[in-house]
Amino acid sequence: MCEIFCFNSNTPKQINKCLECFYNHSEEHPHGWGLATMQSDEFVINKEPIKATCSQHLKDILSNPVVGKNVFAHIRLATVGEIISPNCHPFIEADDNNRSWMLIHNGTIFDYPELDNYRDRENGDTDSERILLYIIDKVNQFEKSKNAPSTIKERFNLLKGIVEDLSKNNKLNLMIYDGDLTYIHSNMKDSLYYLKSDEGFLVASTPLDDDENWKVVELNKLFGLIDGEIIFESEEHENEFVLTEEHEKAIEEFLKTIQ
Repeated sequence: MCEIFCFNSNTPKQINKCLECFYNHSEEHPHGWGLATMQSDEFVINKEPIKATCSQHLKDILSNPVVGKNVFAHIRLATVGEIISPNCHPFIEADDNNRSWMLIHNGTIFDYPELDNYRDRENGDTDSERILLYIIDKVNQFEKSKNAPSTIKERFNLLKGIVEDLSKNNKLNLMIYDGDLTYIHSNMKDSLYYLKSDEGFLVASTPLDDDENWKVVELNKLFGLIDGEIIFESEEHENEFVLTEEHEKAIEEFLKTIQ
């Protein structure tokens, strides 16, 4: 499907080497790449619908220091949506209180009809972008009811419920950033790993090197990170995703349409 990556730290670090290792996996994920960094409290997003190792633009970016406290990357193997720039991750959207949200997704939504309501609002045609629009609507509804911006803890609790519901019958490996919290979730075995070190907190679909300290992200939990530390951790839900022959056939049928 796709591979996802994030770096979270208390101080800006240069992470070119990690990104180069990550993007080298694009031979099996040729349908696009994306990179998001925070600069002066604003997202800077670059993405293209081509294989990462073939992108001169990405080569130019990585030829200079990539420095940040919060960095997110994605390489795409399309399972839903055309191979076009609007379908490349990360996705970004602002809520009604002007808070920008960023999302990258590794997985496929097989069963969640409510997301169909966002087909006319999205810029592309992916289930991943629809997830972000759905989350933004839920945040707006909560803050409108409260008549005030949400706190960090309130947002985590809100996302916890949304993610648990979305994860039923769907592969939902997510990385989300709301300007304060980085949210991490995985519900498929051996599909997301993390490395905690003095440099910060790395999360990736596959370990980026041979460091024996890489560990599997706990399944079916939502984690909230700030400055390289886990601040919030949800209870475990029951919606582990197991890929079936039916899922594989659905993905294969879609891939035939874009080859």
